[in-house]
Amino acid sequence: MSRPMLTLCLCLLAVLAAPAASARVAQARVAKVTTGVATLEQVRLRLDWPDGAPAGELQLWAGRVDAPDLGYRFRDLHWRCPLQRTPRGGWQCAGELREGHAAPLRLALAFDTGTTHASLARGGARLALDRTVAAPDLTRFDLRAVPLAWAQALLAQAWPEGRLKAGTLDGQLRLATPARAPLRVDGLLKLGGAGFENADSSIVGEGLGGALQLDYRSGDGLAQVMVSGDLRGGEFLAGNTYVALPATPVGLRVEAGRRGDAGWQLPRVEWRDGDALVANASAALAPDGTLEALDVQARSADMAPLRPRYLSGWMGLVGLGEVDLHGAIDVDARLRGGELAGVTAQLHGVDLRDPAGRFVFDGLRGDLRYSAGAPVASALQWDGGQLYGLAFGAARLPFASADGALRVEEAVDMPMLGGRLGLRDVIIRPPQDGAGAGADIRFGMRLAGIDFGKVSQALGLPAFQGRLDGDLPHVHYANDRIDFDGGLSLGLFDGRVAFSSLALERPFGTAPSLSADVAMDDLDLLRLTEVLGFGSITGRLDGRINGLRLVDWTPVAFDARFITDEAPGVRQRISQRAVQDIGSVGDASFISSLQGQLIGLFSDFGYRRIGIGCRLENQVCAMSGLRSAGNAFTIVEGSGLPRLDVVGFNRAVDWPTLVERLVAAGKGDVAPVVD
Repeated sequence: MSRPMLTLCLCLLAVLAAPAASARVAQARVAKVTTGVATLEQVRLRLDWPDGAPAGELQLWAGRVDAPDLGYRFRDLHWRCPLQRTPRGGWQCAGELREGHAAPLRLALAFDTGTTHASLARGGARLALDRTVAAPDLTRFDLRAVPLAWAQALLAQAWPEGRLKAGTLDGQLRLATPARAPLRVDGLLKLGGAGFENADSSIVGEGLGGALQLDYRSGDGLAQVMVSGDLRGGEFLAGNTYVALPATPVGLRVEAGRRGDAGWQLPRVEWRDGDALVANASAALAPDGTLEALDVQARSADMAPLRPRYLSGWMGLVGLGEVDLHGAIDVDARLRGGELAGVTAQLHGVDLRDPAGRFVFDGLRGDLRYSAGAPVASALQWDGGQLYGLAFGAARLPFASADGALRVEEAVDMPMLGGRLGLRDVIIRPPQDGAGAGADIRFGMRLAGIDFGKVSQALGLPAFQGRLDGDLPHVHYANDRIDFDGGLSLGLFDGRVAFSSLALERPFGTAPSLSADVAMDDLDLLRLTEVLGFGSITGRLDGRINGLRLVDWTPVAFDARFITDEAPGVRQRISQRAVQDIGSVGDASFISSLQGQLIGLFSDFGYRRIGIGCRLENQVCAMSGLRSAGNAFTIVEGSGLPRLDVVGFNRAVDWPTLVERLVAAGKGDVAPVVD
């Protein structure tokens, strides 16, 4: 049962108006009692005092109690207690107080000609009140382990959607109710384990503690609040903003005011969290609580605590919730109508490192300016970094911003893995809450002379050698997806590998997904098989991988086919080791026109064609070859003497099993099967 001490004590003031009790039964009815804080209606008093008894029984009923400035409204209050004299000629009474059928509290009252003292308690919680005749407009309260929920009605005056769930209050408050001045509540409160939330749980607080000075004034349609002090520990969520407070004190000061039904104005908001974050802000809220305007000036001299304390909610939306930040930053931001109007960020030696190894930026510095209106210019640069293990060098990005977009209008070129990475036509549009859209980024990209050997090493691939080139005229990031127009071309093993229809979903989120089509033309099979440790095959190879899809960089779907391509002057020979490896991968057997025991006498064989395919779906690879007959499919079609064909007999192969066979073949851990 949550009950405000203030209004209950006002009920007790009605007792003072009753006539002195000298008869066995005394009763009084009062239609209405009005004070500066509350109005009591349907008040009824009854005193039963037997002859010669040292005490009588007092009962008080109040049909309605309303304190509109404090937000409290009660119905059907009933208090019963033994009334007796005090040594100083006053009265005292202590007993159960109930509202309707709710659980009772214990209310105690003591008063004489000069003072009034009252207390409200339940368990270890106690709220005490003191008044004096010398200062009739001033009431003092003492709070000890008082449940925060007892202040629910007062909170509703400032935040109608808010609900107090847990926590306790200790401290002292003063209530002033002068006749010709606003109502005022002020004092120092200590908060422990506070919890709150709004109706849709978009604003939630848990385990908050601290010591806060409160000053609340209300009257003539104007409400003013000032809160200042320190917070210690706990966490709260407001939309996408999640804050985990440290155990060390965080200084807070908030000044707010509201007139009538207008929204709240917050001319002063201060936040002091050591070197991690110092911020000053002002804000304006609409009557429904939505943010109309916000101006923030913030500085972090040590960015390391920023992410776990303040940024994990926003960074987590784009999969960056674990990124380490180091360095210093100054930010000046303005929001109008719920949308970003302007930002100036100055970076001082900032390092960004993703523990998952997706990206690294070293030595970020300079300024970044964004404007939703008039043009502004800025420049940002870095010393180097990595993207999925691929190192890139220093670069400088000159920005121009106007009308809600950031642009890098001149081409930017940076060294990368022995070649160059170029960016052009960069346009960045930050998220706008009013439109419900996330960030939108567009740019063109060109790769020239990238050493694919270094790429292979960084990605843990076999030691492929070649040069990667490509032109992607339009790259578009939106809705956590990157689409690439154009393609990449890789010079590999004296042939070409072309990548097209590239798209990347959740690039920095959970389980990133890559889709592409890959075409291979005229690869030198000898160099390819040597790198793969796959025996020895001479000739040329063409191939296609359509509908390739990787989830968390693991293949989950594709339709692949590889076939040799006759080339003038190029011998087509396959080693016995390569035959064994192909047979193991394709679940195949050797078929020879000679006696099987003679196969081991030859180190290599001629072939006319080699072809193999795999369509991966639901972790099963549907195998195919040059031609099919029933469930069998030909992988190697022999030529010359000795003539040797390789035929597969199992079209459905478990994909993890197939990967194991490929790994074993690369290590030479296979043996021939001869039919």
